[in-house]
Amino acid sequence: MNRRCGILLHITSLPSPHGVGDFGEAAYQFVDFLAETRQSLWQILPLNPTSTVYGNSPYSSNSAYAGNPNMISLDLLIQDGILTESDLKGYTTFPAGMVDYHMVTSFKENALRVAYKNTRPTLRKNLEFEEFCNENAHWLEDYTLFITLKESFHGAAWHEWPEGLRHRKEDVMREWRKTRKDRILMEKFFQFLFFRQWFSLKKYCNAKNIQIIGDVPIYVTDDSAEVWAKPEIFKLDDAGKPLFVAGVPPDYFSTTGQRWGNPVYNWDILKATGYSWWLKRIEYNLKLYDIVRLDHFRGFVSYWEIPASEKTAIHGKWVDAPVKDFFNILYRHFPSLPIIAEDLGTITPDVREIITTFGIPGMKVILFAFGDDLPKNPYIPHNYIHHCIVYTGTHDNNTVKGWFKKEASTEDKKRIHKYLGREVTEDTIHREMIRLAMMSIANMVVIPMQDVLGMGEASRMNLPATSENNWRWRLLPEQITPALIQELTEATVIYGRG
Repeated sequence: MNRRCGILLHITSLPSPHGVGDFGEAAYQFVDFLAETRQSLWQILPLNPTSTVYGNSPYSSNSAYAGNPNMISLDLLIQDGILTESDLKGYTTFPAGMVDYHMVTSFKENALRVAYKNTRPTLRKNLEFEEFCNENAHWLEDYTLFITLKESFHGAAWHEWPEGLRHRKEDVMREWRKTRKDRILMEKFFQFLFFRQWFSLKKYCNAKNIQIIGDVPIYVTDDSAEVWAKPEIFKLDDAGKPLFVAGVPPDYFSTTGQRWGNPVYNWDILKATGYSWWLKRIEYNLKLYDIVRLDHFRGFVSYWEIPASEKTAIHGKWVDAPVKDFFNILYRHFPSLPIIAEDLGTITPDVREIITTFGIPGMKVILFAFGDDLPKNPYIPHNYIHHCIVYTGTHDNNTVKGWFKKEASTEDKKRIHKYLGREVTEDTIHREMIRLAMMSIANMVVIPMQDVLGMGEASRMNLPATSENNWRWRLLPEQITPALIQELTEATVIYGRG
């Protein structure tokens, strides 16, 4: 494989006049920036709908398939004649540099409803829309009814709905589909707009030889269309509530571990059905992205199962999944499967064995490299293999500058100085870390945009185990300067990644 590099920047972090990054002009300008600086990878976070209830995390969604309507560009809808300038007049000025999700969600919802009203009379004659609905019926029918029912029951979780809907009785569902026909159609229209704009952007990327790395969260939320539609593939009680939830055990970062709260899979049922649910999901994501990052990869080997009644992750246990059988079938369906394993944290020999057996590239994060085990540390560049993907940090870490200022110990800093053979400062550390990544033997390098810009802790994307003020950071157009373009291009070319 060629030496390559790229940038990690989520769609919501792009500039836009409407309060949150979207698929509009700034997204295309960002692709032009990637092309100009000789990048060939753009990594994003999951595109699924987010909710203020779940802290706006793209890893906690009510759907594993649907797109986030907040990412639909209203400017493109104006260009397409679906909205007019006057439809948007009187909207609030949004804060720059940070997303205000409450404000944005309300504004976008209203604007998209107007777009639907404008299009409604001709929608049924729109062949492109009909084709989209038919092609995506396997998830779209359940998702749009799910959203409509949630609205009808004032946001109540699906296991609190009337019994006929909870247990998906066909006659009851048919009646609701009939009486809420217009609301369901509107939701289908939003998804149609989302995916039309997304695939147009992806086509533009690919035409410039830029591949998109997308993220597939291993778990889904219990109050999601997937759990409601396929309860048998999860470990639930008779009322549809999780018997066990996912998380990770206590470790260096947390004495009580992390209790994520997602229902865990019933792998026996998944295996008995030939993993058809997962095969469909992977196939779908391979259309959306060029390369897929499987989040929490170790959960495919064995997962931490916590009784749902427990308030923390302490009293969970490891449960094995049929990982070899699963990946054998996966590779039979997709012989050249372009996936990356998110294999960070404590990785046991059985996980390492699967990654090696199937030749899946894992992740290396330079921020993790400078502990007292430095010579043998798997994240230090002299221990890399070609077949891996290197990051300065991820969306879950502090920025390089923030880490150096706040989290790196005096001893860590001494080791950095010795490793580099010179002193570094808070203002130069991000360049040094990028250089280490770029010059390494790793085939692929991805740098978060915040580290390219040398930004501090205030611009970090997410602080795990917290639900406030995450996923908010945004790029400002003026931050991409001619000097930055030159610096990034030179590093890309000099280390043979252009």
